[in-house]
Amino acid sequence: MKNPKVYIILLNYNGWADTIECLESVLRIDYPNYQVIVVDNNSPNNSMDYIKAWAEGRLDVLVNPNNPLRKLSFPPVQKPIPYLFYTREEAERGGNPEIEKQFVNPLIFIQSGFNGGFAFGNNVAIKYAFGKKDADYVLLLNNDTVVEKDFLNKLLLELFQSDRKIGITGCKIYYYDSPNKIWFNGGKFNKWTGRAIHIQKEVSNESSECNFITGSCMLIKREVLEKVGLLDESYFMYIEDLDYCYKAIKSGYKLIVAHNSEIWHKVGASNDGEFSEFATYLHGRNKLKFIFKQDNFFIKTTAIIVFFISRIFKYLRLFLNDKKTIVFSEIKGIIELFR
Repeated sequence: MKNPKVYIILLNYNGWADTIECLESVLRIDYPNYQVIVVDNNSPNNSMDYIKAWAEGRLDVLVNPNNPLRKLSFPPVQKPIPYLFYTREEAERGGNPEIEKQFVNPLIFIQSGFNGGFAFGNNVAIKYAFGKKDADYVLLLNNDTVVEKDFLNKLLLELFQSDRKIGITGCKIYYYDSPNKIWFNGGKFNKWTGRAIHIQKEVSNESSECNFITGSCMLIKREVLEKVGLLDESYFMYIEDLDYCYKAIKSGYKLIVAHNSEIWHKVGASNDGEFSEFATYLHGRNKLKFIFKQDNFFIKTTAIIVFFISRIFKYLRLFLNDKKTIVFSEIKGIIELFR
């Protein structure tokens, strides 16, 4: 297959400035056959209006001239950029093919009308992409990232040159604020503990197999989505990527990280901080929710025991560091899981 079509999905919630910087970066990539979809989850700050203004050439986002990553999104791409705007209902029906024929790969802007979380917003875009006959791959990409221009080529290369059972690929992700520090270079999930960790060191190989890929950058084959289905929207945010990777592996697919494909991520920008009360509330609840979904009784029981024992030490450490509100937030999430 020569240059298969990739739909790149960005999900926005109140982060229009990050989304615009990401778009400026993505629109520079050297892969020739892609289309960008931006879904806004009903941002109260009118994000979609700002993103439209940017596409029309009426707004720019300034990046600090001293930022070493500025070259990935500057100078601004030529405007205006053609776009089509759809409601969620219109998008899930496949948009308007007749109007779309008048343009060459316009940006697709979708207003979901509801903040249903990460999986919900991405699923809206996936449904739109699947309404097209040309959708070969879907790339979930966090809106608070910037990318190297060859990152998608290198992600796809792993799929082209490897066996057909590879269904999902990910890339090396650096911290945006510490551009030489690795945030993700592969993931390891231990089903007995229910714990997934990021590999945060250099790997000598160009690619390697793993059993967890972060949803911050996840390239998924169409056949995987057709077999495994959409993302689980009940998580709202966090762990849905682990859940999806687990389902894909159970369905017989392999996960690969392309270590030479690179992007940079503003970790925590989309949720008010990587260790905010909101993030902790969701992460603890969703981790336990995922453990409960395991089929094997002994694995599930062991992981539940490990989860609660680990919380004793975690909460003690947080109390000693005067972070009681974080503890209470996670406990609240766990309690609500059982309601």
